[in-house]
Amino acid sequence: MVAADELKEGSLAPDFTLPSSTGKDVSLRGLRGKKVVLYFYPHDDTSGCTKEACSFRDNLPSFEGLDAVVLGVSSDSMDSHQSFIKKYGLNFTLLSDQDLKVHHLYDTWREKNMYGKKYMGTERSTFVIGGDGKIRKIFRKVSVDGHEKEVLKALAA
Repeated sequence: MVAADELKEGSLAPDFTLPSSTGKDVSLRGLRGKKVVLYFYPHDDTSGCTKEACSFRDNLPSFEGLDAVVLGVSSDSMDSHQSFIKKYGLNFTLLSDQDLKVHHLYDTWREKNMYGKKYMGTERSTFVIGGDGKIRKIFRKVSVDGHEKEVLKALAA
């Protein structure tokens, strides 16, 4: 197992299994052979997260054209995910990491600061994982605008 502080481009992506919006558990190992866009976001149905999810939704054919699967991960419940999917017509899988195990594996549960108040939360991050299970690109502290284009470029490289 790779420690979160050792995660880097070229290293093997930590395997995990999480409940998904499809009703079946999803494991990273089970997706070998496909490229995976694993993106972590703070909360369903909030402004930045909605914008990010809708940009992946709207560009899903481009991701699929590059043989990639898009997986969104947050600490929200399955009920919350289902409402989010229904409200915005999301066409890709959301994973629920309520115990934060996968957030810790990928070092995305971090101290945040808003208006001088410090708290723990999800750092918006995306990992592009190759079909061989290795991390091809890491995006930390993601800015939502145009992010899907950066990810598509990384997938095509």
